[in-house]
Amino acid sequence: MTTRGITRRQLLLATGGAALLSQVPIGLALGHSRDGAKAPAFIEDLIAKMTLQEKAGQLTLFGAAMQNGAAAAANPVTSTGAVSAQIAAAKAGQLTGVFNSSNVLYHERLQKAAMQGRLKIPMIFAADVIHGFTTVFPVPLGESASFEPELARRTARAAGMEASSVGIDWTFAPMVDIARDARWGRGVEGSGEDVLLGKRMADARVRGFQGERGLADPEAVVACPKHFCAYGAAEGGLDYNTTDVSERVLRQTYFPPFQSGFDAGAMTTMASFNEISGIPATGNKWLLDDVLRGEWDFRGVVVSDYTGDEELIAHGYARDGRDATRLAILAGVDMSMQSGLYLKYLPELVESGEVPMEVVDRSVRRVLQLKAQLGLFDDPFRRIKPQAPSRQRLPDTLALAREAARKSVVLLKNEGDVLPLRASGQRIALIGPLAQDWDSTKGPWTLFGGDDSASDLATGLKQAMADASQLSVTAGCGYEKALDGGVDDAVQAAKAADVVVMAIGESRDDSGEARSRTSITVPQVQLDLLAAVAATGKPVVVVLSNGRALALADLLPNAKAVLVSWYLGSSSGLGLADVLFGAHGPSGRLPVSFPREAGQVPYYYDHKITGRPDPHPEKLTAFKTRYMTSPNAALFPFGFGLTYGQIEYGALDLGDARLAADGTLTVRATVHNRGSRDAEEVVQLYLHDRAASITRPKQELKDFKKVAIAAGASVQVEFSLRRSDLLFVGQDLKPTVEPGTFDLWVAPSAEVDGLHATFELLA
Repeated sequence: MTTRGITRRQLLLATGGAALLSQVPIGLALGHSRDGAKAPAFIEDLIAKMTLQEKAGQLTLFGAAMQNGAAAAANPVTSTGAVSAQIAAAKAGQLTGVFNSSNVLYHERLQKAAMQGRLKIPMIFAADVIHGFTTVFPVPLGESASFEPELARRTARAAGMEASSVGIDWTFAPMVDIARDARWGRGVEGSGEDVLLGKRMADARVRGFQGERGLADPEAVVACPKHFCAYGAAEGGLDYNTTDVSERVLRQTYFPPFQSGFDAGAMTTMASFNEISGIPATGNKWLLDDVLRGEWDFRGVVVSDYTGDEELIAHGYARDGRDATRLAILAGVDMSMQSGLYLKYLPELVESGEVPMEVVDRSVRRVLQLKAQLGLFDDPFRRIKPQAPSRQRLPDTLALAREAARKSVVLLKNEGDVLPLRASGQRIALIGPLAQDWDSTKGPWTLFGGDDSASDLATGLKQAMADASQLSVTAGCGYEKALDGGVDDAVQAAKAADVVVMAIGESRDDSGEARSRTSITVPQVQLDLLAAVAATGKPVVVVLSNGRALALADLLPNAKAVLVSWYLGSSSGLGLADVLFGAHGPSGRLPVSFPREAGQVPYYYDHKITGRPDPHPEKLTAFKTRYMTSPNAALFPFGFGLTYGQIEYGALDLGDARLAADGTLTVRATVHNRGSRDAEEVVQLYLHDRAASITRPKQELKDFKKVAIAAGASVQVEFSLRRSDLLFVGQDLKPTVEPGTFDLWVAPSAEVDGLHATFELLA
């Protein structure tokens, strides 16, 4: 074996003939092209030499036999095989790669085995790097509350650098599913309910993971926008459940974030578990072939989700494993994850003529091209450097985690300006099950993270206070169960304090995969604790940990202030302390609507108006679109969030309020901070098309800008609108827009009047 002094590609040139590096298209080499250019000659030479079993091996991915406990528990219990068996499979060309090992030495052993094989095709190493590697950043839903795509790019870049330094080439992220049902646990992995925010976050995270220097850069990891498609539309918010949406809704709502990720250069995607119109995504030729590869010209790799191909049987779509293999490969799934079905059945399916050899070769070609783009044929060990200095948890990365944590926090209520707290001269009682629970505040999908138990909320508050002895810490109750004497202890602690911080909400086990809930309220035992503490008359600040929108009507009366903190990661306590004590003001905004009652879900702001809109949401109007006990509106709408400043929206200027078909409409709004503290405001632009050939949503977010406004100052925020911003999916399922009148709002959130005007789109 020679891998250090001579590149893998040079070795192929020596053994296979005419392959030339110059034959790799520039775009392909940079990892940003989907132009379908002919594969490099050395790849065609490899395919010609491969046996059917070796081809099936290149399309087979398994969980690593060597994983830490958290990674091993992240998926259903299935056999990944022994270490010796995986090494033998790598050498025999029966395995394209493994996932969720963070052990660089194991990656090295597998790659050495592959280099000892007949064709010396390098392995690829993947992982679920969802919101950080050893440095844990806020969960993606929380980070999306920052309304800062550039922040998401930076955290994805940092996570990619940490992961690549232990040999990881590929991350199964970002999740770009639009999620509009708070019962669905996997909404925590995405960017919320809005298409525009989802598109911008998808773009940012793909660019962050992959870097700016091309996929061959040793610090780049290839991104995998998932789950294709409409996984977030599962009926009843029940994970893995049936999805039944129209093609128009797919194209208008669920496709755009994927298209944004592919436009940013993502070269892989993952088929979703769910069915669409009766056909599971893993066997859906229309979805994977006609749309993804045909319409969009996607030339990357499609991987099944974990045993997704095998699950075609349970769906009732495939007769058995052999049939499932046939359906998945013919639909366009290039790589089988974990089931082993491709390795078992593809050779005989080709030999019987049920699967054409050209279909298998096409998938193998895509996989080998991806490995070439990642630079693995030039140096299979380019990311496997056991002796290199550690890139894990560097000071700059931990500082970024703290920045991301504080920017993800959303302030929902601040009655009487109880916040910010004082760092001195104030006795604080910290009460609740999340007061000292780092494990929950790091959130789900933290498979590789280090020990950040020193960044629980109690520790963060103590570090920020001039005298840590002025802080008392009491659990009060568990997440779902009472503690003996817990309420009494909490009440006594509250009576001895000047202000109470209640750390309550969801355990991290309430969010993530297979974590659907029928209730989206704070557990009753915690609400009872809150009520008992509030009865002391001391001002109460609630700090919520959560991975979804919650119904908070029962909580609000007992809280003077409410902060939504999501799951903030490695610097959770420090970031929260920054906000609680006012070192940094709250600047996050809700990426999901918080409903008035749990029975409203699925709820999202850009819903249709209906033919009987409710004219008086605050009182019961018969025969209108509302519930008997609640208006059809959010308690806290999408985009909502307060600051420590006093924000007012002033003048709005649209010029002559006409938009020509080939022109630009400039929108200018003045925003004031009348308060005594500096603030950051997320200024949001919403539109409504009054009359169209397809009914349009009540409001649609078309742009947003985050601006800093000093105390007592004003800023002018400018937006530009073009005809392309007004497009919708028409009756022929093609993008269209029609002349007419549009309502426009510049506002601090959805469902708020803000500054209103109208304009005309000209023919």
